[in-house]
Amino acid sequence: MEAAYDRIADWYERDFLGAGDAGASDGNPRALGGQLAGLLGGGSGVCLEVGCGTGIHADRVRGLGWTPVGVDLSAGMLGHARGRLAVAQADAARLPVLDGAVPAVVAVMVHTGMPGYPAVLHEVARVLRPGGVFVHVGVHPCFCGGFADRSDPDAVLLRPGYLDNRWTTESWTGQGLRDKVGAGHLPLPRLFQAFLNAALVLEEFTEHGAPTPVVLGVRARKPL
Repeated sequence: MEAAYDRIADWYERDFLGAGDAGASDGNPRALGGQLAGLLGGGSGVCLEVGCGTGIHADRVRGLGWTPVGVDLSAGMLGHARGRLAVAQADAARLPVLDGAVPAVVAVMVHTGMPGYPAVLHEVARVLRPGGVFVHVGVHPCFCGGFADRSDPDAVLLRPGYLDNRWTTESWTGQGLRDKVGAGHLPLPRLFQAFLNAALVLEEFTEHGAPTPVVLGVRARKPL
């Protein structure tokens, strides 16, 4: 099965992520290690990364004591990830994991690339052990989307479209992902409702980016 990210996997690894400080801008996944670590915290056992992409967060997760394992639909992205963590090619809405099998799951900058993210959250809840932790780090629903023009970092312009809940390739920049593979959007209430519908208990929230946040972080837990 060919995934949309297959055709941009090499560009994503080489140019989008960049190397070192070159990849440390607010909207780049490389800039989010601290936010991920703060929400996940230390632990042991398997930490499943849903939509692991090229696996750039594996070292951060491993450094917290967890054993990172990644799942992604894109064979092209997994080609870069295999040297960083154990991986499996699979649909995030049908995880090849037993019920209650893992103590931790993370999803970093992927929910806009998954049209069925509410179903993914149900899968996350299924595979988590009771008391297990889930960390979502994703583009901020209120300030990022086809409706948001961020070309002026001091004055983000929000056009009509926030409530549309649609898939789009409209983007204010040609340097990102939306114009290449498209992205979906869930308004903030719908995103939070999807957590609640999956019976995940919301615990903590963070924002990243200034002066207007680029990223929203959420820690949730499966009830005991």
